[in-house]
Amino acid sequence: MDCEYDAVVFDNDGVLIERTDRQRLIEAVYNSFDEFDVTADEAFVQRCIHEDRVPIDEVYDRYGLDPEEWWPRQEAHATAVQRVDIRTGRKALYSDVDALRDLTHTLGLVSNNQHKTIEFILNHHGLMDRFETYYGREPTVVGAHRKKPNPHYINRALDDLNTNAALYVGDSEKDIIAAERAGIDSAFLRREHRLDLSLSAEPTYEFPGLRSLVNELTST
Repeated sequence: MDCEYDAVVFDNDGVLIERTDRQRLIEAVYNSFDEFDVTADEAFVQRCIHEDRVPIDEVYDRYGLDPEEWWPRQEAHATAVQRVDIRTGRKALYSDVDALRDLTHTLGLVSNNQHKTIEFILNHHGLMDRFETYYGREPTVVGAHRKKPNPHYINRALDDLNTNAALYVGDSEKDIIAAERAGIDSAFLRREHRLDLSLSAEPTYEFPGLRSLVNELTST
């Protein structure tokens, strides 16, 4: 590696743990509308998940809901369905997460998933003590707009870690862009679900999984 890093910050979904089944997230959106006795249009719900966006204007204009009231309920339901899948093993840790034990670097975690979901994952799998700091998105409209590629949560983690040279590890183009905007290097994990992904942003490094990344980090 070109740099000797003192901290490594990881993405979560697709890096440490399997991604959530999109159908489960769609269920969570429907559940959130049910709380307000609203029947959401299927195409609208599908678009919310597949485009990974916060449909603020549409929620108000189409369904007459206050986005500031609806969004936190949507977030709570998304966390609830993921907790079930984590407990049952449907959303499982990758087997190479054990490789993190070999790192002597200070570690952090920054995810676009909900903060409460991240907290549950770390507690459930006994990983809480491994990370010095961790951030998921806050359950507010503002919190959602601060998710990657916005570097907001990465910058907060970097401040917590008081790092001079950090590396961010992710599995998406948003991760690479967020790291660049935060002024740090990036490592792209080309796991099986990313084998055919073409990137328009260039990561500093690319690895097939965590073991090869850790091997490189510990050999410098």
